[in-house]
Amino acid sequence: MSQTPLVQALNVHKAFDQLEVLKGISLDVAPGEVVVILGPSGSGKSTFLRCINNLEDIQQGAVLVDGEQMGYRHAGQKLLKLKPDAAARQRRRIGMVFQQFNLYPHMTVLENIIEAPVGIHREPRAAAVAHARELLKRIGLAEKENSYPRQLSGGQQQRVAIARALAIRPKLMLFDEPTSALDPELVGEVLATMRDLATQGLTMIVVTHEIGFAKEAADRVVFMDGGHIIEEGPPGELLVAPKHPRTQAFLARFI
Repeated sequence: MSQTPLVQALNVHKAFDQLEVLKGISLDVAPGEVVVILGPSGSGKSTFLRCINNLEDIQQGAVLVDGEQMGYRHAGQKLLKLKPDAAARQRRRIGMVFQQFNLYPHMTVLENIIEAPVGIHREPRAAAVAHARELLKRIGLAEKENSYPRQLSGGQQQRVAIARALAIRPKLMLFDEPTSALDPELVGEVLATMRDLATQGLTMIVVTHEIGFAKEAADRVVFMDGGHIIEEGPPGELLVAPKHPRTQAFLARFI
């Protein structure tokens, strides 16, 4: 992996009214690295993920992706907030998969996947369709291209959501608890798809409670609590012998 970070979070602070959710988060993620973020509910994990691709404004600090500060531009000595269309352009190479699948119910699987490449990136339709079919084959749903979301299981819908995020050929993939809305028996198929992505060198930041996935797929595990990064390290160290009492207490729930 390159030593130049693809993602740099520098002293990120985020508050909703009087509630401070992120209290000075700093984190570098190298190209090709898979980082899993663990922590209790309310620790700021999902908010941090949304700050990375500028779905949430931050009050202090900075987030850079591929050397570009998200949400802002420099004008001499001034830092100016980007207009919505410019901010949207910054996000075009960042794929994000949410807890809910958010597929368009009136569109087929294929139409859902090509919507952004054709409608936003202006990719020729034939090329977008060919890429979408490759992605469907890759996630084991090639036969579902003409199905509608309501005809799919939850696990299948989430795999389509992953394919849709991959269709823009992202430099970075963000996963916000992608299995939390699934029935337990459907979790495995989504995690298998994510493990496959992890082996292909795609930079991934994954917020999840799936400790098994962290053990198998992560290059690094980050534990957050109370808006802070408490501890981070390789999964073979942090998940086996955590040093901080809060990390120890959290992981004890999964043993």
